Amino acid sequence: MTRGTILTATKAQPAKGSKLELKPVGGNFSLKEHIYDVLKNGITAMNIYDEGADLRLDERQMSEQLGISRTPIREALARLEQEGFIEIQPRRGVFIKRKSLDEILEMITVWAALESMAARLACAHASDEEIASLRSALPPYRKDELPAHIDEYSEANISFHQRILELGRCRLLKDIADGLFLHMRAIRERAMAEGDRVRRSVEDHMQIIEAIEARDADRAGREVREHTMRLHSHVRRTWTDIDREHRETAPKQGD
Repeated sequence: MTRGTILTATKAQPAKGSKLELKPVGGNFSLKEHIYDVLKNGITAMNIYDEGADLRLDERQMSEQLGISRTPIREALARLEQEGFIEIQPRRGVFIKRKSLDEILEMITVWAALESMAARLACAHASDEEIASLRSALPPYRKDELPAHIDEYSEANISFHQRILELGRCRLLKDIADGLFLHMRAIRERAMAEGDRVRRSVEDHMQIIEAIEARDADRAGREVREHTMRLHSHVRRTWTDIDREHRETAPKQGD
C-alpha cells in the first residue's frame, strides 16, 4: 500500500467481526474528520461483546495502515474517548470500551422510553403510506425460516426500529436516540441470535405495526415499550459483565 492511501471502515455487515477492520478507498477528504469517521464506523461495526473481541487499538499499526502520521489518529481517539467509545489507559494503551452490564440495562431502559414516545407520535403524524413502510421493512421469511437468515433479520430489525423513530417526526428525540443507537447496535445484534428472540421479535413487531396502523397511540407506545423491556429482561437474566469477570479473575501484580 502506498503512503497517503485513504482508508475507510468496512460498512456494518450482517456478520459481525470481533476485530477492527479497515477497507481502502480513494477520494479526497478532510483528513481529520475522515479519520474520526473511519475509526468510529469501524468500532460500531464490531461485535465488541464477543468474549474473544480484540479491543486493543495500536496507534502505530493504524498509522502504518492509513499511511499518515499519528497526530490525526490521536485527535480522533481523543474525541472517541469523550464520546465513550474508547478508553485511553496510561502506560497500557488504547482500548475499545464495552459498556458494563448496568450501563447496558440503563441504555435499554432509555431506548424503551424514546422509541415508545416515537411510536405514539407516529400515530398522530405519519401518513398512511409511511406507516405501511413498516411492513415492508421486515424480511419476507416465514418464522420457521428466520433462524437460517438471522443476520439479515438482525439488520432488518434495526431498520424497523429506526423507521419508527423517523415516523415520530421529532428531530430532537431522534437525535438523542441516534446517539444512543451507536452503542445499542452491538447489543441488539448479539441478543437477536440468542434463545427464541427471533420468533418473539416477529410477533412483537406485528403487534406494534397493527397498533400504529390503528393510530392507537396508547397501545403503540405500550407495545414498543414492552418489546424493548423484554430485551432488558433477557440481558439482565442471561448476560454477564465480561470485563468485570476478567478483572476479578486476572492475576494481581506480585502474585
